[in-house]
Amino acid sequence: MSKVKFYYDPESLSYRKIERKKRNTFKFISVFLLATALFAFLFVFIAGHYFESPKEKALKRELTNMQLQFDLLNKKMQEAETVLANIEDRDNNIYRVYFEANPIAEEQRRAGFGGINRYKNLEGYDNSSLIIETSKRLDILQKQIVVQSKSLDEITQLAEEKEKLLAAIPAIQPVSNEDLTRMASGYGMRSDPFTKARKMHWGMDFTAPRGSPVYASGDGVVVRADSGSSGYGNHIRIDHGFGYTSLYAHLYKYNVRKNQKVKRGDLIGFVGSTGRSEAPHLHYEIFKDGDRINPINFYYGSLTAEEFSKLLEHATLENQSLD
Repeated sequence: MSKVKFYYDPESLSYRKIERKKRNTFKFISVFLLATALFAFLFVFIAGHYFESPKEKALKRELTNMQLQFDLLNKKMQEAETVLANIEDRDNNIYRVYFEANPIAEEQRRAGFGGINRYKNLEGYDNSSLIIETSKRLDILQKQIVVQSKSLDEITQLAEEKEKLLAAIPAIQPVSNEDLTRMASGYGMRSDPFTKARKMHWGMDFTAPRGSPVYASGDGVVVRADSGSSGYGNHIRIDHGFGYTSLYAHLYKYNVRKNQKVKRGDLIGFVGSTGRSEAPHLHYEIFKDGDRINPINFYYGSLTAEEFSKLLEHATLENQSLD
């Protein structure tokens, strides 16, 4: 219950009740509310500048964490770029050189993205330039990885082809040195054993006892194992792929059949003297793209340097061939 106040009226010599006017009451309330609002505003203003709210503290922690994550991302990107640059260097200067492939141009590896603005949705923020630059680096890095991945796929395919080529090339002597009596005649002009006239001898003759093993000089497929070619007698032809074919003539008997796949060093037949032959020996030829070539250049897989020098010396002598 509010207190009733009185004042003394000297004219009437009596106490009169103090009546508060409604206008004064409204004014008093208005001033009070205005002062309260002003005080609250000042409090909030001062607190906002000198004190952090829980929400601001949480946002600040989140911003600090995001900055840390961004720094880590940049560091990882830099490490990835360094590793990728090393792989690209080896790819261009080692792998592609070895497999005789053209290096990938730097412009192709580092090319950006043309056309529309890919980063328009990232504009308008406080850190837009930073975000856009990082996005560009990520996009270029991703493209470099795709280019390098395709390059390594190509290198893998080239390596497989190279491996097949190295296995297919006729690279060993078809008759073992242990079975060899002598290297009777080489590639070139030689004296015919029957007519005694000089004529081209298209292969190499290896003298060995009848029944000595004959080995495939490279991986391939037997395309002939018959006596249907004039002068060769029982002979075998192996298609090695890549344009290479080897021929083994005057055989005593076969150890393979037509269409059979063989590996380098497989036993394919035995030395004989069938066909146009003067004595037991193996007549050996190599074809490249249908042309006969000198077999002397294809023994790197089975002979030492000393053995090859000795073979080369005998092969160059213009003696009499055995077929």
